[in-house]
Amino acid sequence: MQDIKGGTVFEWRQRLGQTAGGSWAGAAEPLLGTGGGRWQAAAGQLPLAIMLVLLVAAAGVFSPATLQDPAFQAAVAGHALLFALAAIVPWHRLPSAVFSVVPVLDCVAIGFTRQAGGPEFSVLSLLLVFPVIRLSVNRGRPGVLLAILGVLLSAIVPAFAMGRDDAQDSAIRIIFLPLIMAGVALTAHFVARALINQHQTLTQKDRELADTLAESIHRQQLLDAVLSSINVGVWVIDQDGRGVLTNKALEVDPALAGLATGRRPLFLPDRTSEAPTERLPNIRAAKGEEFTDELYYAGTSDDQHAYSVSASPIRSAEGVCTGAVVTFAEVTELINALKAKDNFVATVSHELRTPLTSILGYLEIVLDEPDHKEIEPELLIIHRNATHLLTLVNDLIAVASDRVELSVQEADITHLLAQVVESLRPRAASSGLRLVMEAGQPLVTRVDAGRIRHVFKHLLSNAIKYSPDGGTITASLRSNGQGLVCSITDPGIGMTEDEAAHAFSKFFRSERSRDTAIPGAGLGLPISKTIVEGHGGSISLSTAPGKGTTVTLSLPSRPA
Repeated sequence: MQDIKGGTVFEWRQRLGQTAGGSWAGAAEPLLGTGGGRWQAAAGQLPLAIMLVLLVAAAGVFSPATLQDPAFQAAVAGHALLFALAAIVPWHRLPSAVFSVVPVLDCVAIGFTRQAGGPEFSVLSLLLVFPVIRLSVNRGRPGVLLAILGVLLSAIVPAFAMGRDDAQDSAIRIIFLPLIMAGVALTAHFVARALINQHQTLTQKDRELADTLAESIHRQQLLDAVLSSINVGVWVIDQDGRGVLTNKALEVDPALAGLATGRRPLFLPDRTSEAPTERLPNIRAAKGEEFTDELYYAGTSDDQHAYSVSASPIRSAEGVCTGAVVTFAEVTELINALKAKDNFVATVSHELRTPLTSILGYLEIVLDEPDHKEIEPELLIIHRNATHLLTLVNDLIAVASDRVELSVQEADITHLLAQVVESLRPRAASSGLRLVMEAGQPLVTRVDAGRIRHVFKHLLSNAIKYSPDGGTITASLRSNGQGLVCSITDPGIGMTEDEAAHAFSKFFRSERSRDTAIPGAGLGLPISKTIVEGHGGSISLSTAPGKGTTVTLSLPSRPA
């Protein structure tokens, strides 16, 4: 999992601070003289100083007489003195309000320059814009008042000191010029306030964005640490099934390396058939399919590894599948252990079946002899238990092989079910249960009659065994147009959702059945599943604790 590139969180914070709000403020600060240092103060004077230099140059060209005027020279010297004052005085050591004196004096100096220049230089009143904007922007509402005061002083003080204005010009400068500059000051003030508010808002958003980025980086690092520490391969895909993220466990596994790029195939549980595109875990997950503990194989034929594959879709707020997380847990050793166990069970079972068959054969011979009537009840008990043991051994052989040999022939399923129901009625009655069969006309198909009868007997025996409180067990049979469906419903103890998920596992027994000492080896449902799936059918169950169980099996129709 890759980290965000390009710097630390601190550097990202600095970069975010240089967005629109930070950039205009940083550029305007020296020009407006908003800082506290002497160089920033001098920079605030710089625009006015440049204009005065241009003014002096223009006066030397177009009005040399004005440039020779001592009053004009004194006014220009006053501007130079103010610029030097701004550059020399350590303003950062003084109260910030003291610096307001410089723009006010700029206004007075502009008034003297204009007054000394005469009517030809009346346009110099426009230079008042520079100190007016500086005061109204930097000093808030008091700055607006100081700006207006500075404009008034620029009109009154020079006129009073030099006495060159006529009444009309004096009235224009004293009345109209302050009004105009007051409008400029207010406009500059409100625009500055709006920009400052915008800057503060953007700064706050930038700070929040930086915090969010920092939190995202922290979560990413945490997720990366978690994914790197687990030994389960994790593959995150997008909605098209393409890889987005893989963890270290998947990348370093030699059997799975290259899976995300399509260079390594996956094999089905038979270990030889390559999984078709539509059966690949990422394609199934991208379509929104959720599955758990699907068995796949990866690697070469000489070094194949088994994986339990699970997938969980990622959905948007609207419920649309936008990707999925696919996990690969290696179960090679477990599969090998289970295979070794099944081989052991099959071997032992075969070894037991031969002597058991011999014992039953000799018992039947003894029972046929007339001279053993006095011990016939005991011999029958031995025969019954030996028969039960042989049945259990045959079940172990069947469940260990995971497949059964079928002898398929035409058979009436309705008749097979009726035979089993009738044979178990006495046993059900002894437990206070009624066996009810719901079936109509004969339903004929091609099956292994003995195996299917075995399935019916297993399911009905389980229904009787796990219904200790009496009631009615219903066995129904019907055709759904595509095949035959048989349902067996009991009023028994039922199972939890977790127990139901393991009901078809070999040797599994529910906690309630163990607590109540109900006999059984946990082989009935696995054997039934093996036989039904061997016929191309399926078997499932629905159950709830204390509400009984319904087992449903489906068999395909096979024409004669």
